[in-house]
Amino acid sequence: MKAINAVRLGGAEILPLVEGGKGVSVSTGESAGAWAEAGGAGTISIVNADSYDENGNVVPQIYRGKTRRERHEELIDYAIRGGIAQARIAHERAGGKGRIHANILWEMGGAEQVITGVLEGAKGLIQGLTCGAGMPYRLSEIATRFGVHYYPIISSARAFNALWKRAYSKSSELLGGVVYEDPWRAGGHNGLSNTENPLAPEDPYPRVAALRKLMRTFGLGDTPIIMAGGVWWLEEWQDWIDNPELGPIVFQFGTRPLLTTESPIPEAWKARLRTLKKGDVYLNRFSPTGFYSSAVNNSFLQELRERSERQVAFSPEPLGELVASYGVGARKREVFVTEADLLRIRAWEADGFTDAMRTQDSTLIFVTPERAREIVADQVACMGCLSECRFSNWSQKPPEYSNGHRADPRSFCIQKTLQNIAHAHGPDEEEIADHNLMFGGTNAWRFATDPFYSNGFVPTVKQLVERIMTGR
Repeated sequence: MKAINAVRLGGAEILPLVEGGKGVSVSTGESAGAWAEAGGAGTISIVNADSYDENGNVVPQIYRGKTRRERHEELIDYAIRGGIAQARIAHERAGGKGRIHANILWEMGGAEQVITGVLEGAKGLIQGLTCGAGMPYRLSEIATRFGVHYYPIISSARAFNALWKRAYSKSSELLGGVVYEDPWRAGGHNGLSNTENPLAPEDPYPRVAALRKLMRTFGLGDTPIIMAGGVWWLEEWQDWIDNPELGPIVFQFGTRPLLTTESPIPEAWKARLRTLKKGDVYLNRFSPTGFYSSAVNNSFLQELRERSERQVAFSPEPLGELVASYGVGARKREVFVTEADLLRIRAWEADGFTDAMRTQDSTLIFVTPERAREIVADQVACMGCLSECRFSNWSQKPPEYSNGHRADPRSFCIQKTLQNIAHAHGPDEEEIADHNLMFGGTNAWRFATDPFYSNGFVPTVKQLVERIMTGR
């Protein structure tokens, strides 16, 4: 195993190890501060992070606004308060060591307001901004305003080329590094393009080599590339270390920090990580963002998949093979489906899936009355947590504040499910964890096979970093 030497990142010499950011309320100041204290770059998530009252208790994020726009403003306020709180915790825990970065989803509702509010309220506590899930052109402008380094998350050289030419070339001195997030292997939301096959993972080396080649044409040969997604043992990546073709490489760990003593996730989530098998984490496209995302195949994802499988095309008028009459809703408004689909509908109804819900693609899905009520209630309670949401049809753009499409019942309220699982503590946490979105990288199955975690061992962040530095 080659020696793992310090690199210069964000103006400081640190270990080439970055903690991947995970929202909602998962990448906390405690975890990030511990990672920085161990010598690397810790990352807090400022995607609706927890804030605390005067007694140190988590402030519940309850929305009282009557309109989506009012609740959207409440959400931004919660996010800013939470981001500042986590930055302070991380700064204190790090004790002046390593780097503290803040991560945000560019497609989060009010992302620019949140970033600005957190940096204003936590001046000097955050040394880097990491941002992906979209094309964050204005990231460099915000970073320049506050004098912090920025780290765009991309999944191809083509994406970085567009960002550089449009915006980043004007603020190159603060470009701390470029995060290459493998779109097939990373946890959370992934940047697969429409031309890439989600079932055919590509070797990351040629893609990162192409990124470095492009960066050198911009004079960025010494700017670190941060490899994210699929990194477990550095022994498996030693050909990347001190490789002249790739230049300086830093490694990001998003999944492994989930199973540490500082990790705030529920014990039921940690227990589930230890039992995963290869293939239990997979790419899906149920997210209301429209992006692919990587998550554990639990009851939550299974229900979403089954919901979409109980789906038929319809027409308001007889058209082609769509000639069988069917009544939708309490008023039995007539639509037309195929004769074969009408038979399928009758079978679903016999199994209790009696409520037909229209999608934006001129299809009907069939769910139980209880599920239909839950879907509608979640759509009505939308607080605009995304810049655009296909589940609720929210858009943060005035004047309509709508994406112009019908709300899609095949998706889900991502804010609700992530808050649920992050705060699932108590006797029901196992059931809650199984019925909510559980993000994870595709390598999460390795918790069950890595001898480091044998006999139920859960390391501290310091112990994990020490283990990684051995190559394992």
